[in-house]
Amino acid sequence: MRIEQNLVPKKETCSCRRMWDGTQPTALELQEFHLVTGGTSVMQVMASDADDPTYGSSARVVYSVLEGEQHFTVDSKTGVIRTAVADLDRETQDRYEVVIRATDMAGQLGGLSGSTTVTIVVTDVNDNPPRFPQKMYQFSIVETAPVGTAIGRVKAEDSDVGENTDMTYQVKDEEGVEMFKVTTDSNTQEAVITVQKPLDYESKKVHTVVVEALNKFVDPRFVDLGTFRDQTIVRVSVLDVDEPPEFRPPSNLMEVQEDAHVGSIVGVVTALDPDTANHPVRYAIDRSTDAERIFDIDAKTGAIVTGKVLDRETAGWHNITVLAMEADNHSQVSRASLRIRILDVNDNPPELATPYEASVCEDAKPGQLIQTISVVDRDEPQSGHRFYFTLAPEATNNHHFSLLDIQDNTAAVHTQRVGFNRQEQDVYLLPILVMDSGPPALSSTGTLTIRVCGCDSSGAIQSCNSTAYVVSATLSPGALIALLVCVLILVVLVLLILTLKRHHKSHLTSEDDEDMRDNVIKYNDEGGGEQDTEAYDMSALRSLYDFSEIKAGDGGGGPGEGAPGRNPASELHALPQWVQSPDLDFSVFRDYICRKVEQADEDLSVPPYDSFQTYAFEGSDSPVPSLSSINTWSSGSEQDFSYLGGWGPRFRQLAALYAGRRGEEDSEES
Repeated sequence: MRIEQNLVPKKETCSCRRMWDGTQPTALELQEFHLVTGGTSVMQVMASDADDPTYGSSARVVYSVLEGEQHFTVDSKTGVIRTAVADLDRETQDRYEVVIRATDMAGQLGGLSGSTTVTIVVTDVNDNPPRFPQKMYQFSIVETAPVGTAIGRVKAEDSDVGENTDMTYQVKDEEGVEMFKVTTDSNTQEAVITVQKPLDYESKKVHTVVVEALNKFVDPRFVDLGTFRDQTIVRVSVLDVDEPPEFRPPSNLMEVQEDAHVGSIVGVVTALDPDTANHPVRYAIDRSTDAERIFDIDAKTGAIVTGKVLDRETAGWHNITVLAMEADNHSQVSRASLRIRILDVNDNPPELATPYEASVCEDAKPGQLIQTISVVDRDEPQSGHRFYFTLAPEATNNHHFSLLDIQDNTAAVHTQRVGFNRQEQDVYLLPILVMDSGPPALSSTGTLTIRVCGCDSSGAIQSCNSTAYVVSATLSPGALIALLVCVLILVVLVLLILTLKRHHKSHLTSEDDEDMRDNVIKYNDEGGGEQDTEAYDMSALRSLYDFSEIKAGDGGGGPGEGAPGRNPASELHALPQWVQSPDLDFSVFRDYICRKVEQADEDLSVPPYDSFQTYAFEGSDSPVPSLSSINTWSSGSEQDFSYLGGWGPRFRQLAALYAGRRGEEDSEES
């Protein structure tokens, strides 16, 4: 048997139809009883039978409730499930399981049946108002807590779920609104109470706040169920702490005349301990704000006095910080900024604005304006400046110029005679007396310098006797040429001196750098051949050694057998043998090398590394044996030079010389 279901969630008009085999459970949602009355259609189930509906009652199906009949019923013919009661409450039970059975044969005995389980979930509506678990909450906070400090949290409970539990909180009483603020934590739905105004234990120790909670989303269909809000009382106790003194009144402006004597009182500051104990207060000035110690303060009374002479023109304002602390606890300190204004006193006379200098043409006419003058005064009277001008007493006999006070703190100087002569007098000094309005009235005398100048017909100044008015803009061509010639001569002299110094240094260097190496002399002259025995002086080859002395030392002969008894031809037959003499002096070479090393160390232009040069490179061996006898320790008589004859015609003369030398030695031995 197959059972077909029509589900009707929440509303009777919304349904869906599906076939059901009688074993699969079905779930749907149903709103709370406030929207569902008794007999409200919930859903429809339908079962299908494969038997032939035209044959008897085999395909006639009837429905019945096996489980859950106390809350739901089913129509036996249509399969529509309806509520049996009108008080479904989600907060009491939010889930129901109803077992529906379908039986064919119209329910008669012997009919076949199938069943299914229908799960009905009751959804929530906002039908429960918020409720505070307590009617009063108590919190405490210190009086020094800054504004914005959280005092505590309270929460109203709501049996609903989801967004139906969202709520807002507010303060209802006027006192609480002024001192405290309530906000809602969106995550926990709690009311957060914070300080909105500074607290004072001495003013009020306990504050009572009425907090109200109400649902954010109210369903108008349930307004008749009652108000969806609740209130509770929050008592906030303020805790006393040891507070620093407080300045009263908080005025921060004082004034003093700049001519006040040292020790004069500027003003008095007052601070009181706000605590119940009312400890005595001591005063001081923060010297970081008054490093020059211009002001002092009485530690007990708070009277501020001048410590030095004041000068408004130097500093018109002073900003200092006054400290107030408890006498027995200096850690409790309060600070107050104090501005002291220095009032002006007329103690500076007016002065000419600048050292005025004027000029007048020689052909000036009487009454001609020469100069307009003004003055400055470092004082600043409250009523403003007013200056008076007149000629100084020492200028009473002046008949050249006049002074006119324009009454706007300026004055004008005019000529009083016709024409001036530079030859007679080119400079006039006019003393002017300037006075202010006081009190007291102060004055000073300034001097106006007037120069007599030559002018053209239009009155433009051409020349004066003072360099202040006549300045040559350019040099004459002759002076410019002379200046260039002098510069050129100086440059040539400098170059000449540098050249001489460099030439002298190069000469000294060439003498010091004497080349002590062997001089290689190359001759490109071709000899006369084997028969030419006069082309080269053979004695030059013997200049380095004394053959006779070496022969005598090596051969064992006495001094009488030396050079006088031998001819030059015989001397050539015995090549000298080099023997290192222990008494050779190499100091010349050592001194030379040391001097070159010192020069290299002192010369900054040479590379910063040692220069090593080798002069004793001999090269590769020659296939012809060496002709030198330097490296042999045998005597001349032990050498055989017969092999020289096999060297060819170019060495025939040499072979003859040594062969003859060998023959003479043999004859002497015999």
